Amino acid sequence: MAHGHKSNEKVVFVGDSRVRKRTGAPNTTPPDYSAYPGKSEAFIPNFLLKEWMVGVVVLVGFLVLTIAEPAPLGYPADPTNAAFIPMPDWYFLFLYQFLKYPYVAGDYIVLGTVGIPGVAFGALLLAPFLDTGKERRFYRRPVTTALMILSLISLFYLTKVSWDHYEHELAKTNTIPEHHLREERAREAAMSGQKDEQPVANIPIVDGDDPAMDILKAQCLSCHGTDMKGNESSGVPALRGVGDSHSKEELVEIITNGKGGGAMPSFKASLSADEIDQVATWLAKQKAE
Repeated sequence: MAHGHKSNEKVVFVGDSRVRKRTGAPNTTPPDYSAYPGKSEAFIPNFLLKEWMVGVVVLVGFLVLTIAEPAPLGYPADPTNAAFIPMPDWYFLFLYQFLKYPYVAGDYIVLGTVGIPGVAFGALLLAPFLDTGKERRFYRRPVTTALMILSLISLFYLTKVSWDHYEHELAKTNTIPEHHLREERAREAAMSGQKDEQPVANIPIVDGDDPAMDILKAQCLSCHGTDMKGNESSGVPALRGVGDSHSKEELVEIITNGKGGGAMPSFKASLSADEIDQVATWLAKQKAE
């Protein structure tokens, strides 16, 4: 201790006898995790930060895949088309197939749409708190690893079954997907040096107040659609722009005797010659220009 107030006086520090010197005190600095191979580490922030980085990489890859292979546009929804097959995007095919099974559909639809997916995603969120084991090697965590492998197998299986069933239905109904038809038309147009045809939706209806519309509504629009856009997937042509591809005489022949082996029925028994001429005259005016 110091005596006096002189600045050059020697200062002697005396230890407090009440404070016992600790011998062999453990090092308070946590050891490096490499000292424990295969063991766990702190969930926050170490493990959580790594999970976020992996999640970002997976999300970016997923977005690149969806942009590189966009879901093709299908035919517009048509309640009069019984052959229409609704399909979700490819990354929802597994859930689409899952909901076809009777024990998660019908009276049990809430179980399939809310119950089982809720349990699956809830378990995924609670996994860090439920699985508190220190072991990190997957082959020493049989329960967690088995659940993960089973989930991946289920996703791949349901997706494949759903897509195979869709292709089977297309073949059975002789339906060609619209994006295939569009690609084929574009290829043919490019080979012939022509421009793509104007979309049916952009072709206006000419003289929509003509009395022939009453006959069309009663006889034709149940197949050709109330919007007169037809249904190419079932081979039903559009009435919009039909005057560009058929003359009045050809239209009279088609309406009178039918076409395509019954695909287009004959109306000579249900319509008079004057009515057929009236309808053919109106259809011949339906041109894109």
